Formats: sequence, structure tokens, C-alpha cells
Amino acid sequence: MPGQTPERLSARRILALVADPDTFAELPPPARQSGPDGPLGWQGYDASRTRAAERTGEEESVVVGTAHVEGTAAVLIAFEFGFLGGSLGERTGDRLEAAYVHARAHRLPVVPLVATGGSRMQEGMLALSQLQRVARQSALTREAGLPQIAVLRDPTTGGGWATLGAGADVILALPGAQVGFAGSRVRPPDADPAAYTAEAQLAAGAVDTVVPLAGLRTVLGLWLRLLTAPATDPADPPAALGATGLPDTGLPDTGPPTTGLPATGWEAVRRARAPQRPRAQAYLDAYFTRRVALVGDRCGGADPDGMLCGFGERNGRTIAFAAQTGAATRPAGYRTAARLIRLADRLDIPVLTLVDTPGAANDADAERQGAGAAIAELFGEVAAARMPITTLVIGEGGSGGALALAAPGNTWATPDSYFSVIAPELAAAILKRPPEEVEATADQLRIRPQDLVELGVVRGIVAPLP
Repeated sequence: MPGQTPERLSARRILALVADPDTFAELPPPARQSGPDGPLGWQGYDASRTRAAERTGEEESVVVGTAHVEGTAAVLIAFEFGFLGGSLGERTGDRLEAAYVHARAHRLPVVPLVATGGSRMQEGMLALSQLQRVARQSALTREAGLPQIAVLRDPTTGGGWATLGAGADVILALPGAQVGFAGSRVRPPDADPAAYTAEAQLAAGAVDTVVPLAGLRTVLGLWLRLLTAPATDPADPPAALGATGLPDTGLPDTGPPTTGLPATGWEAVRRARAPQRPRAQAYLDAYFTRRVALVGDRCGGADPDGMLCGFGERNGRTIAFAAQTGAATRPAGYRTAARLIRLADRLDIPVLTLVDTPGAANDADAERQGAGAAIAELFGEVAAARMPITTLVIGEGGSGGALALAAPGNTWATPDSYFSVIAPELAAAILKRPPEEVEATADQLRIRPQDLVELGVVRGIVAPLP
């Protein structure tokens, strides 16, 4: 629980909890020669290392090897915080580099189980420069199309957080873990300690999920499975779920889902805005057998109420998803979707996007958070993606804030959706028309699903499940 000191597990203990039984095989550490008391001749350094080895049973601050996690093979890097605070020195860098090289040679994902206070003081700048080695190995592994999933233990601070942790594709954290670039001994004395927790990093979009220790193997195994088993074909658009009735909109009850299409543009708008209409959660539940969430833009923000991103299993293979929820999408939501598409593209995973928003959030905070740049980033990622993206408009398609998530040439629509250059009410206002002309404006905009097919904006209208 937040506010409590989490248990600090040894490297061997966390490996035993994460790896399938009897599957961990340690990689031999590279040999390195150094003079007395290390590269700087720091008096007492050898004695400190000897005491650390006697206390922990380890020869360095990391233990690396291969194992299976819920059946998926991976390279595991477990930090031993009891060995000089899990700090990074030259020998640590040797082991980390060897782990990444092995992962690339054998096409394995990398899982750093991080618990570190940062770089080792007794090795000075030579210790700090290990962060560059780590960053290089991580970049090469990223270029090789292999996923990296970090698990943040207590504590994860300094350069270890800024490379192995925050540099991973997916970040899991244990409850209550101290997570932050500044450790407890160097941060300002008046700093709020609650800001340096796994839970705070989740709220700030820097962590994807906080996982209780008891469920860590299951959650990590699912992530590894999903990121290493991509579908080979484009995502098929989901079937329409349909509205069950629209009693509070003034429209007649439509009963069970049907393929009936709206007669007017304004009817299309009212159907899409109906409270009873299925939203993203319902579509994702029906489409995937299981899924995991990718949370946050890694820039200090998250938009859980406006954008759902992650990876799901369908017919035994993985498809990535980015789905608007019907609310105005905030800048962090667009940046999270862009992050999702970049990762899926690198891992050769096809993408499904669900469009449903009245438009991008346009309040003052959204502007301060870079709304235009965030939308531009998503437009660019969709345009540049190598892997196929499939889009289904499931409700409101409001302006560029919706179009940014839509796949050019592979967008579909449900019978209870619309797509418009702008909401009819706003279009009428821009054109200086009175309110009574809003409905006629909706017709002129040609925003019904069947209009969109005729205009070539969408490929077709999906039918409901039989």
C-alpha cells in the first residue's frame, strides 16, 4: 500500500517469483581485470565489495540469465540492491551488455527487474558512463524488433530508472516502490515523497500498471506472450454491437441491433450520441479474449477517460488497439496512441483503432499541453506505419480529433455512427446560421455512414453479429 515500505527482495528471490520453475539459466559474467580498489583506486572499495558479496552471495549488483515466464522465453536482468545499493559500475555494465547481446543473438525479449540507487560513487565517471552503454544496447535491441519490459522494484532511482526503467517499451511496477530520477538522499528536503512512488508515476503516464507481487508472473507472462505473438494479417473490423434503444433522444426504440441506417444526418448524430450506444469497452470486450493496457504518454500525462490503448489476443494472436471512449480526447491520449502505434509497428503487430469522440479537447489546459503537436504526432505515426491499421468508427467522428486515429483507405463505420468535418452545431455557428438550421446543416454535411461510403471516406458499414 502507498505509504508503507515495500519488501526489498533479493535478485534470486525476484527471479524465483518471476521465472517458471527450474527454467532460469544464469549467463556467465564477462571477465574484467582491475587494479586495487577499482579503476579510481578508491580506498576501501575492495573491502566494501567483499562485504557486499558475503552479505548477498553475489559477485555484482546484477544477476542475468535466460528463463521462461508463463511459457515465454526471455532474458532476465535482476538487480541485487543489497550489493552496494544495486549501483552500476563497470562490471555491472559488462553484464548488462552481455545480456542484451545474448537477447539479440537468440531473438529474446529483455526483462530488467530493476532495484537500484544509481551509479557507483567509487568508480566516478566511469560508473556514470555505463548508462551510455546501457542506452546503446537498449537502442540496438529496439532496432532488432525485440520488446523490453521493465519491472520497477523498490527503489528504482537515478540512471537505472532513466535507462533500463523508463527506456523500456512497457513498464510494470510493484506497489509502493520508490521510483524517480532523484533518490531520497539527493532530492530537495521539502519534496513531497508521494511524488516519487510507482502510483504517482502511473498517474503521470510514466508507468503502464502497478502489479501486486503475487500476480507479477502472470501479468509479465501475458505481456511477453502478447508482444511476441503478432497476428500475421490485418485486424478485421469488429462487428457492430448496435444500440438497444434510444428513448431519451426523441427517436423511436430501435430494439435489437439491426443494419438499419439513419434517414437523415441529424438522426445519425443523435444515434451516435445516444447514451445506450455501446462504447469502446464493449467493443474491446467482444473482440479480444484477453488484453493488457498501455497507459500514458511518457511526457507526464495520461488520458484514461478519453483513450484506451494496449494489446489484445484474438484467435491466439496479438493485435494492438487504440480506442477513443466517446469523450473529448486530450493531448496525452493522442500521444499515448502514437506511442502505441510506434511500438506495434516496431514489433510487427497490426493495429485496430476505434474512433469515437466529439473532437479533441480544446480548453486552455489542452492548448498548454500541446494539443496541436499531439494530434500532428498521431497523424504522422498513422501515415508512416508499416503494419496495417484497421479503423472502425463506432460513434461520433468529430473533426480532426477523430480523423487523426483513422486509417487512410481502411476505415469502416457502424450503423450508429457519423463522421464530420465538425459537429453540425459548430458548423452552423461558423456559417452564421441560426440554431433552427442545425438539422439541415447536418444533412448538407453528408455525415451518415452511407454518405461516407458513397464519398469514399469509409470502405463499408459493418453489420451486427448474427
